[in-house]
Amino acid sequence: MNRQRFCWYEYLFSLAAVGVVMALCVCAGSVNVPLKDTLTAIHCAIWGLPVPEGISKSIILTVRLPRVICVALSGAALALCGAAMQGLLRNPLADGSTLGVSSGAALGAALSIVLGVAFPALPYAGSVVMAMAFAFGSLMLILALAYSLDAALSTNTIILVGVIYSMFVSSLMTLLITFAGEKMKTITFWTMGSLASSNMRQALLLLGSLVVFGGYILLRSRELNAFALSEDTARHLGVDVKKVKLGLMIASSALIGVCVSVGGTIAFAGLVVPHMTRLVVGPNHRRLLPASIFSGGIFLMLCDLAARMLLRPRELPIGVVTSLIGAVVFVAIFYRSRRGGAGHDA
Repeated sequence: MNRQRFCWYEYLFSLAAVGVVMALCVCAGSVNVPLKDTLTAIHCAIWGLPVPEGISKSIILTVRLPRVICVALSGAALALCGAAMQGLLRNPLADGSTLGVSSGAALGAALSIVLGVAFPALPYAGSVVMAMAFAFGSLMLILALAYSLDAALSTNTIILVGVIYSMFVSSLMTLLITFAGEKMKTITFWTMGSLASSNMRQALLLLGSLVVFGGYILLRSRELNAFALSEDTARHLGVDVKKVKLGLMIASSALIGVCVSVGGTIAFAGLVVPHMTRLVVGPNHRRLLPASIFSGGIFLMLCDLAARMLLRPRELPIGVVTSLIGAVVFVAIFYRSRRGGAGHDA
């Protein structure tokens, strides 16, 4: 585990694992579909061939496959952002949900739904732009408030301000839902996180965002390694601290905003995955970031599968499953960090 970067066979193994889990998630559900039928339908769709009779084309290609792809890409993006935020802020509890960024993005997207913000030539652009803008604005506001209270930007201060901000946004969301009228049910279910109605256009949006913003984050892995030590160390190593920090914050906020605009608030995905991945591959961001992308996709696909299967044929919002898992991990990390701090002080 002392290697500096992901090797080709690790990429190959990770891609194989993603493929296996993706196939499982497409096949399993309220109606199980044989693996052979799934592979045949996908093969025919890729090569433009007619799907043979007896194969549930609509279930596989219209419902399941777009959803699973969106879930995988959302998990990869959220995990990547979580790993970047934790390295940038030197905070194991940093994540879009704990910092209030996801809540801010959800508020922006909900406002776009209620107010009917849209761009005729670009589907989903209204909610995407509003979610990205509110995500970045929320992160800036939270860090500014935390800095005014504690110039050292300690873990406890950032998390406390993030929790307070999330509660404030939650109250605004409740007020918004009250006056949403016929859109109330849509916004309520969407705020709990759901990718049930995903389509291939949304999958392309997520893929494009992950390539652009995620690519920027991956290119800053060396700088994140320096930030993980301290900002002074990064500055002494020749890193343009302000420029890199602002760029990483913009990229992370934009990526979280896109994920929220597509699937709603999926809490703790960016907290759980980087933490567990770090235990396996180590803290080097040149390995941690790509590993988080793959493990994030796998984690969220399995959570979505659990959301579909636990109460079959009824379906849970995926945010409920991630919150149940994330709450336990959050407490464990917080307890561990407090014990480590106490031992250090002793």
